[in-house]
Amino acid sequence: MSIPTVTLNNGVEIPQLGLGTYKLPPQDTRDLVLRAFDAGYRHLDTAQMYRNERAVGEAVAAAGLPREEVFVTTKLNNAFHAHDDALAAFDRSLEELGLDFVDLFLIHWPLPAVGLYTEAWAALEEIYASGRARAIGVSNFQPHHLRRVLDEGTVVPAVNQVEVHPWFANEEVRAFDAAHGIVTEAWSPLGRGAVLADPTVARIAAAHGRSPAQVVLRWHVQRGDVVFPKSATPERVVENARIFDFELSAEDMAAVTALDRGERTGSHPDEENRTDR
Repeated sequence: MSIPTVTLNNGVEIPQLGLGTYKLPPQDTRDLVLRAFDAGYRHLDTAQMYRNERAVGEAVAAAGLPREEVFVTTKLNNAFHAHDDALAAFDRSLEELGLDFVDLFLIHWPLPAVGLYTEAWAALEEIYASGRARAIGVSNFQPHHLRRVLDEGTVVPAVNQVEVHPWFANEEVRAFDAAHGIVTEAWSPLGRGAVLADPTVARIAAAHGRSPAQVVLRWHVQRGDVVFPKSATPERVVENARIFDFELSAEDMAAVTALDRGERTGSHPDEENRTDR
């Protein structure tokens, strides 16, 4: 299976489909990542907050793939937005992962009540300049957060990882990202499974002989977003990767896009300010 790539604003290529590891217990992560590699995945998304970086790194080492073939993303924990704390946290991530560099390092949440995300961004720019992160970006940033980063920083984020799924298309953020050369990555791309029972999705899936999850993931990639569904079930991991041998029609795409309810499954970025994780 060949997974297409998207070119980031610094020329780095990122596979458009990856494996999400949110809420995967460390003891299960290694084996699931290895199964994903067998299925053709080469893009892994983890975070300091997930507490499974070490298991992800062990799987990368055990797979024996050339390092340049594996794209690894991790994210800065909410407690470490202060400049020196961010630098030290990144060092710990490299140690946990057992890697000399990561392909993408993100600020996980803006935490506007804390107000240090531009300080954290300055630290990420230093990490990027050192070559220990091939690209840097943000996660859960709204346009007004991004404007501050653009105004006060010197590097345009390569990625903004935000909640996107058919019931929450997040078009304002996607449009801002596109206008500024920032790739949108979709977390919770299946709406934590809720959208899979939607009658429109089910109808389109039946017409194509595909699963509802495959239809929703295909909708994402045809819109140009990077997507990384999470599943603890190896069979689902394999199924989720089989989305590049069919295409949704313009009518199918429009029908799924029309499902947008503005309905989040996670926190609003202006309201998430927890630093204890």
